[in-house]
Amino acid sequence: MSQSHAPLPAEDECLRPCVIIPVYNHPATIARVCAGLAPLGMPIVLIDDGCNAPCAEVLDQLAAAGHHLVRRKHNGGKGAAVRSGLAAAEQLGFTHALQIDADGQHDVSDLPAFLKGMQENPDCLQIGYPEYDASVPRIRFYGRYASHVWVWINTLSLAIRDTMCGVRLYPIAATNRLLLRHDCGDRMSFDTEILVRWYWAGGEVANLPVRVSYPTDGISHFRPGHDNLLISAMHTRLFFGMLLRSPKLAWRTFSKRGASNDSPTTPSERHE
Repeated sequence: MSQSHAPLPAEDECLRPCVIIPVYNHPATIARVCAGLAPLGMPIVLIDDGCNAPCAEVLDQLAAAGHHLVRRKHNGGKGAAVRSGLAAAEQLGFTHALQIDADGQHDVSDLPAFLKGMQENPDCLQIGYPEYDASVPRIRFYGRYASHVWVWINTLSLAIRDTMCGVRLYPIAATNRLLLRHDCGDRMSFDTEILVRWYWAGGEVANLPVRVSYPTDGISHFRPGHDNLLISAMHTRLFFGMLLRSPKLAWRTFSKRGASNDSPTTPSERHE
């Protein structure tokens, strides 16, 4: 992994944020995404999740330019790639990881708010929720609400506004401790499961808007049949986990009623 020397945008010297980007065959967009992130002045950790030769070559060029590169020999899925990126980021000494997708659909001008939230509350997991333009496919716009409803059921709360947006800022050490107990899956279900389990563990969350556009030549690696089955199985598994935790979850929700946000404690070492 090569070293980046860009200044960090954190006022507190104890906070060392980076960007992590899981990449699977996005050779046409990943360099542009990295260039767009340059004003943030943050190191970037790229995770090559078994990319093909053209994309791997672009990632090599970005590594030579000073970005960190984690290379996975085989494609494992988004969840596996994000776990690899979080583990590498902790080894590199970073305290927080701003996850963003490699396809360029997220508006980088919305990202400084995540860093501000980190500075104000370093223990909070900042979650992006999408604000779509007219390019969003209707089936995606409405289809994601099926997952949202299950998340609200499985947390007995509306605290998590969206679990499928690819932008969020993780407190790295606490997240990696959680992932040692629950890997949260290798593929697209990861983004949802990790947020539910974070909430179950008592973790604080904040929801921030991210403008999203879908490029006409965009590449999606979502596999409707296989990934929807994995997501359905995940929600079923989480539902039974919720039943075991329902008294504590219900108490947490009702005790915070009337407040603008839930204010739970940070995840501890206890087993969930």
